[in-house]
This record gives sequence, structure tokens and C-alpha cells, in this order.
Amino acid sequence: MEISLLTLALVVGLFAVAYRYYTKNYFYFADKSIPFLKPSFPFGNATPLLMKKVDLFEHFKNIYDAFPNARIFGMFNMQQPAFVVRDPELVKQLTIKDFDHFADHMATGFDLKDENHTDMLLANSLVSLRGQKWRDMRATLSPAFTGSKMRLMFTLIAECGQSMLAHFRAEEQKAIGGGASGLQLEMRDVMMRFANDVIGTAAFGIKVDSYRDPDNQFIRMGRSVTNQTSPVKMLKMLGFTFAPKLMQRLNIDFLSAEEDRFFRDTFRETMRVREEKGIFRPDMIELLMQAKKGSLRHAQKADEGKETPEGFATVDESQVGRRAHDRVWTDSELIAQAFIFFFAGFETISWTLSFALYELAVAEDVQRRLHDEIRDTEDSLEDGKSLSYEQLQSLPYLDQVISETLRKWPIATLLNRECVRDYRYDDGKGTSFTIEKGAQVFIPIIGFHFDPKYFPNPDRFDPERFSEANRKNIQSGTYLPFGAGPRNCIGSRFALMETKVVLYYLLLNFRILPCAKTQIPLKLKKSSTQFATEKGVWVEFQSRTK
Repeated sequence: MEISLLTLALVVGLFAVAYRYYTKNYFYFADKSIPFLKPSFPFGNATPLLMKKVDLFEHFKNIYDAFPNARIFGMFNMQQPAFVVRDPELVKQLTIKDFDHFADHMATGFDLKDENHTDMLLANSLVSLRGQKWRDMRATLSPAFTGSKMRLMFTLIAECGQSMLAHFRAEEQKAIGGGASGLQLEMRDVMMRFANDVIGTAAFGIKVDSYRDPDNQFIRMGRSVTNQTSPVKMLKMLGFTFAPKLMQRLNIDFLSAEEDRFFRDTFRETMRVREEKGIFRPDMIELLMQAKKGSLRHAQKADEGKETPEGFATVDESQVGRRAHDRVWTDSELIAQAFIFFFAGFETISWTLSFALYELAVAEDVQRRLHDEIRDTEDSLEDGKSLSYEQLQSLPYLDQVISETLRKWPIATLLNRECVRDYRYDDGKGTSFTIEKGAQVFIPIIGFHFDPKYFPNPDRFDPERFSEANRKNIQSGTYLPFGAGPRNCIGSRFALMETKVVLYYLLLNFRILPCAKTQIPLKLKKSSTQFATEKGVWVEFQSRTK
């Protein structure tokens, strides 16, 4: 009996020590003069999301709305304290003016500083790199994503759009022959195939046709890498999110051995063939080959300012992306950039296009106006001439539609930064405290995008918010689809061009309609690990006569 009581006391004592250790940060905000969300054990303020009571958008909207009068407040990401920024001026202050204090993304377990080395592709990607190594890689890649480089890639993307169009026409005829009124498709799957073809041709220099060959190796790898229902992938993602140091110590790679081998072999073989045969192709492989040789450079000053306007959502490159360095990159480090281009493009483009086509299907007036603009542009083309990059970028309403899609459906949802050295916050009104090195900072994009203070009637899909006359009403620091500051999305121009190409060709040739399977309003699935809609994104395509 005495042994049993002693054992019980020991167990209780160990539990108490473990509980105290786990919750030691729960008092972090006690000496800071800002409000904060009270944490609950063991998930901090993530309980509603992890328990599947809310979807991802609802979760961060609720956090954003918790203290409507605060510029900055506290919350707990599991046991880790985090500062939540909900003031647009402070967003600009932290991400641009004081960027050097918040230059890194928060630690994930596969991020690297200069003193670390690993061959893992995700660890070497621009998204994961930190410190000086990130700055050097950003400067290396920045010239690859200018408007002039996008113009060279435009033909490759347009070819993918036209191939998709031909497939839709053939499938529609089959559907009509079977008695259907049109072609009903789930957009997420369809647009994933398009994104796969674009990445194959633009990033890896390989022609892929995922409509006529839906089980090609490229799309199988894409689905494998982004499979959010895979138990192994889910466990890895949770581990990298909530126990990054442990994952790093265990040397666990996000990719499987097969996935890793596929990307490396594809990249190296393409480079080998091009070097041996002197092949030039205006794609990402060519740009990375130039980067390896140190010959990839920004345009001369005389050419700056001549870039074609590419859309309201486009983010500008900072001086970080224009600095010179003499670092020599390994093949693994360059392959990692092609991989992250694949990984990011596969997911974000397919979702953005799915949401845009859904909104056009349910907003007939918006679709009609966009079709009129596209039809007028097509009619103005000279005989035998195809749409050019400059003509695509000159369509104002198309840009408005995409800008509004990115407002209402921001795939990123949240920006995160890590404080890399102590930062003194002072609002000039009596509130001051230190944000310590290592602290997390969250900027809820979805909160700003749905704040009626900045975007009246935010649930309404209204491209007029982004008209030439109304853009001046959008407060700087409140519209963040591609992030903010020097750490913004380097591929914004490519993403916008890709999205515009698809909408141009589809709206030119098809009416987009709701069908019996269309969920209205569209809702996200309540999940902590999966970004998905409850019932897919279904629409119907019907050919236009004119």
C-alpha cells in the first residue's frame, strides 16, 4: 500500500512538473500592457481549430475580431506566445520599415541559417531559408520573376490554356451526346491538372498533358506531395508545426524518398540534356541554370519602368532582392527552388482558379461584363495574331475580378514572422514593451480582408472595389494576398499571369454556370490539417456561340 501511494505521488508530481513546464509561457503577456487571449491546456488558443469546431478562415477571423480596438494583442499558438497585429500601419512598420527585426518566418524545423546544412529540398527552399542565406537566395532568384521574364514564359502558359480549352470542348460534346446540358466538373481537380501542366513546362521544361494523361508521373508526384489526407503527411505537418526542433533532431524529411528522387532526377536530367545540346527554352530551368553560372541579372536601369503593369495585387521587389553577392549554389539548393515553385504553384493556383470560377458562376452580372471585355479584346486582334502578354495585362476588369477573388479567398490566410532581435514597441500613447528575440508575430490576412472597416460588405463578391476609381479607398496594409515587405511572395507575377490566362480562354469560349452539385454559399471544411471545401467546387461549362 505504501509503495502504491508513493508511486501515485510520484506520478502526480511528474505530471505537475510536466504541466508546469508546458504552461510556463502562459504568463508571458502578464507584464505587457496589451490584451491577450487566455490559453487553454493543451492547445492554447488553437482548440477550436484542432477540435474541428471552425474552419481555417473562421478561426483566424475570430482571433482577429477578439480585440477590435487593439493595434496588437497576444495569443498562444499551442504553448508558444504570439503577437497578433491588426493595425495596417503597424503591419507596414514591422514588415517593411523595421524588417530587419522580423526578417524570418517562424521556425518550422526544416528552416536553415548559414551555419546549418542539409540536402533536404524543403529546407533549402526560399520559403524555409533564414538569415543571410535567405537574403542571398532571394537576390539570386529575384531577376527570374520580373515582368520581362514573365513575358518570355507567357507563350508556354498560353499553350497550356489552349490545350485545356480543346479538352473541355471535346468532353462537353461527349456530355451533350449523353443527354447533359453541358460539362459539369469539379474545379479543384481540373485546375490542379492545369497547374501541373504549367509547372511541368515552365519549371521543369517538360511537356505534360494531365487532361489526356491524368495519371502521368508529374501529377502523381504533385498529388502525393500535397496529399492532405495522408496520415503520414498529416503527422509530419503537425510535427513540423508544433515540434519543429524534435523533427530537426530526428532528421525527418517532409518528402518521401520517392518524391525526393523524382524531383532531383528530373531537374538534373533536364539540365544535362540542355547543356550537352545547347538547348534554350524560356522557363525556370533556364533561369536556374543562369543563376548557377552567376549570369542571372536584373534589367539595366535604362529598362526599368518599362515593365508592363501586371495587376493591383502584384507585389514589388525590395532592395533585398537587388543586392549583389558572391555565394555559389549547389545543385540541391537550386533544385529546392524548382521544387517549391512546384509545391506552391500546384496548390495555390488550383484553389484560386477554383474560387474565381465559382464566383463567376454565381455572379452572372460579373461574368457577363468580364466576357464582354474579353470578347472585345479578342475581336481587336489582327488576323492570324494570338493574344499577347501586354494585351492580357491591359484588361482592367479581369484584373479586378482576380483581385477580388484574392481578397475573398486568400490562400495564405495568415502571415507569420519571427523576431530575430529584441524589438521595442512604443505606440506613442503610453503603451510600450519589448518583443523578445524568438517571439512569433502573426498578421491575419483573412481578418483584414473581411474587416468591414476596410472592405464594406466583405462577404459580397464585388470586383468594383478594385476599379481605378475605388483603388484609392483601399488602405495600404489591409490587402495582403501575396504578403508584405521584402519577404512577400516572389512569384506573384507568375501566379497572376497564369490565372488571367485561364480565365481569358475559358470565359471567351464558355459560360460558367452553377449546377445541382454547386454548394452555395461555398464553405470550407472544418479541419486543422486540410484546406478543402465541404462539397468540392462544382460548376457547369456551356459553349458560347459568340
